[in-house]
Amino acid sequence: MTVVAITGASAGVGRATARRFAEDGAAIALIARDRDRLERAAEEVRSLGGEGLVLPLDVADADAVDEAATQIESVLGPLDVWINNAMATVFAPLKEVTPDEYRRATEVTYLGTVWGTMSALRRMLPRDRGTIVQVGSALAYRAIPLQAPYCGAKHAIEGFTESLRSELIHDRSNVRVTMVQLPGLNTPQFSWGRSKLPRHPQPVPPIFQPELAAEAIVYAARHERRELVVGFPTAKAIAAEKVVPGLADRILATQAYDGQQTDEPAGPRPDNLFEPVPGDWAAHGIFDERAKERSLYLWATMHRDKLAFAAGAGAIAVGLLSRRD
Repeated sequence: MTVVAITGASAGVGRATARRFAEDGAAIALIARDRDRLERAAEEVRSLGGEGLVLPLDVADADAVDEAATQIESVLGPLDVWINNAMATVFAPLKEVTPDEYRRATEVTYLGTVWGTMSALRRMLPRDRGTIVQVGSALAYRAIPLQAPYCGAKHAIEGFTESLRSELIHDRSNVRVTMVQLPGLNTPQFSWGRSKLPRHPQPVPPIFQPELAAEAIVYAARHERRELVVGFPTAKAIAAEKVVPGLADRILATQAYDGQQTDEPAGPRPDNLFEPVPGDWAAHGIFDERAKERSLYLWATMHRDKLAFAAGAGAIAVGLLSRRD
């Protein structure tokens, strides 16, 4: 039985990923702050054929994360996969973000990933096996306005992961680290993230369902990929940053303010920056009617070896036929 730890497992991408692993009978350690929501996630895991271990904690607490890793191995067995998915953000211009807000978003999104990675390595390195999956974003390469804390954290995770990957290669370790770069997703993040915008936040369109992210994360955990880019919009954003970053700056300056807000005026609402928001928010957010369930780009990326083989076979066939003529 595969033993998997998922941070941010009570909702959004983490919860969808737990469901996907459960379908294959995995033993899953579910890590997040809200116990009630974790218990519901564990019930889903068990109903799908997996085993669920509930671990309520704040990933910004390095000691709590490491204690959880010890408990996971004591109850479920040696860790095979650790997925760093927990995140927090503030939707606001930087000039309106306080130092405490910025620090908190960074501690959860970036340092939570660092602490999770360190805890996984302490168990995996002596056994010389295991996989660490960093849940990234198109914003790890191409930042956007109104989300400086989140974009900064995702950029930091990208750099941190590259550094670690080189160290593992140097040590000839069989422990593997990979990063999955996601597009805009229909998750509760946009209903419970702290926001100072005049209208309700939304993902930058086009929007995809979190199950697409879960499929990519499970794939990355099982295949030798340095990085997995999910969806053509993510690939396009990464390419734009490499080729025309100045133009991207200007386009985002004019389009990304309205693009990150619905037409609905913002109203008072609780947010999860410092405390979890109660209720069973599950995997999906409020954008089901607009969210896409599939990505041809991801399918092609996951099947690139078969596509390359088919293309090669086709070229050979064409060559043979041309010789006959």
